[in-house]
Amino acid sequence: MKILSDALLESYRNQPGIDIQTALQQLDETFVRSDSFNFYTSIAVITSSKIEGEPMEVDSYIKHKIQQIEYLPELTQKPNDLFQAYIYAKENRLTKEHFSQAHQILTEHLLPEHWRGIYRQNAMVVMEHNTGRIQFEAAPAHLVQGEMDKLWDDIDKLLRCDLSVEETFYYASFIHLIFVCIHPFNDGNGRAGRLLEKWFLSDKLGTMAWYIQSERHYYQHVDAYYRNLNRLGIFYEQLDFTKAEPFLKMLPRALDN
Repeated sequence: MKILSDALLESYRNQPGIDIQTALQQLDETFVRSDSFNFYTSIAVITSSKIEGEPMEVDSYIKHKIQQIEYLPELTQKPNDLFQAYIYAKENRLTKEHFSQAHQILTEHLLPEHWRGIYRQNAMVVMEHNTGRIQFEAAPAHLVQGEMDKLWDDIDKLLRCDLSVEETFYYASFIHLIFVCIHPFNDGNGRAGRLLEKWFLSDKLGTMAWYIQSERHYYQHVDAYYRNLNRLGIFYEQLDFTKAEPFLKMLPRALDN
C-alpha cells in the first residue's frame, strides 16, 4: 500500500462492542426495501451537508425529497446536487474518473465549472464550519496530485482484493480519513469524502451499504468527528496516523443507528 496503512488493523479487529457482520445482516433484513434508497439517501445527504454548515433542517429536507414539498432554491440546491451525486455513485463503479464526475455534480452550485472535479492549486486550511476553528492544514498544493495518485492506487488495489467485512470497514474509514487530510479540491471535500467512504463500502458489500447511516452518525457526533481528525496533528506532512484509531472506529458505530 502506498498511503493507506494496516498498522491499526489488528487492534481494530479486536475492538469490543459492535459485531459488524451481524449488524449488517440485521440492516439487510430490517431496512432494505425497493423504496428505501431515496429516504435513507435524503438523510445521508442533508446530515452530510449540515456538517458543512448548510442551514436546511433534516426534517424539512426529507419532506422536500419524499413528499415533494417546495422550499426556497437557496436551501435545496446544494443538498440536491449532493443527492444527484449519490445517485450517480449508486449507478457507477468506484473509479478515479467516476469520482471526479461525482465531485462535478455535487459542486454544481458551489464552485465555478472550471474547478469542479479539479484538484486545487493553492494552500488549504481546514476549518470546523460550526465554530470557525482551524482544524488542520491540508496537503500542500504541490503534493496534492501525488498523494491522490497514491490513494487511488491503493483504492484500486483494495477493490480487486477479497476483504473481510471488518477489513472493508477499516479501509473505508481510512480512505475517508486520508482524503479529508489531503483535501484535494477547493471545496466540497467533506461531502465528497463521506460519499467516497460509502461508495467504497457499496462496491465491496453491495447495495445494503447505501443504508448505513454513517453521515447521520458523523453529524450527531460532529464534535468527536473533528476532534478525532485533530488527534493526528496540525500540519499534513507531520500527521501521525498511529493516532487514527478513534476516527476509524466511528464508522462501525453508525450501525447502531
